[in-house]
Amino acid sequence: MKIFPAIDLYEGKAVRLFKGKYDEMTVYSEDPPQIGRDFAAQGAEYIHIVDLQGARDGNTPNFETVCRIKEASGLFCEIGGGIRSMDVVDKYIGAGLDRVILGTAAVTDEAFAKAAVEKYGEKIAIGIDLKDGYVAIKGWTEKSQETAAGFCAKMRDLGVKTIIVTDISKDGAMKGTNHRLYEELAADFDMQIVASGGVSSMDDVKRLAAQDLYGAIIGKAYYTGDIDLREAIEIAAAEGDR
Repeated sequence: MKIFPAIDLYEGKAVRLFKGKYDEMTVYSEDPPQIGRDFAAQGAEYIHIVDLQGARDGNTPNFETVCRIKEASGLFCEIGGGIRSMDVVDKYIGAGLDRVILGTAAVTDEAFAKAAVEKYGEKIAIGIDLKDGYVAIKGWTEKSQETAAGFCAKMRDLGVKTIIVTDISKDGAMKGTNHRLYEELAADFDMQIVASGGVSSMDDVKRLAAQDLYGAIIGKAYYTGDIDLREAIEIAAAEGDR
């Protein structure tokens, strides 16, 4: 299983939200590119980046910071948040980002998601953020009518290979992740599933790796020191080899 340490951006700073609430934000660093370097020094190969402002407002206010993280780390970087047009997809991929994550746009504009997948293939992933069992949009501020299973099936049929699934109720709460959710999705869908939200201990990492998931995102637990990134990478790799 691949480990994706996360950098969430707001006004050029690395932050974390509590359960997706913008009014419950903690700033962890004013130098996100240095965090990228730190990830690389600890053996990471991947970085998951989210532009929280973009996710909420539908633009790319942290574009330059995203590019600096990619350049400073030299790692595989995926970016999500506010990507709602082909121009923005082109902009990120043209700048060297390795994968672009569609969230709100995949829910509200299926034709756009289809066109992006047709153009860029596996460079496109879909972020599925769940709130009370339904897919949330616009930076988690609204709920759609799409269920997790129904939306996953739609994306699979469009040719999407990678989905990043977040249980918002677990995100930033440091109380463990939703293992049952990922077990069910892995059983039902032959896709690269990335677990996100509440991965807060080494036990979470071990259990997710044992489920043979494609990846897991580590956010707040890295910044609080509850998860040692180097150890998590080693555990995920060891479980995957069994």
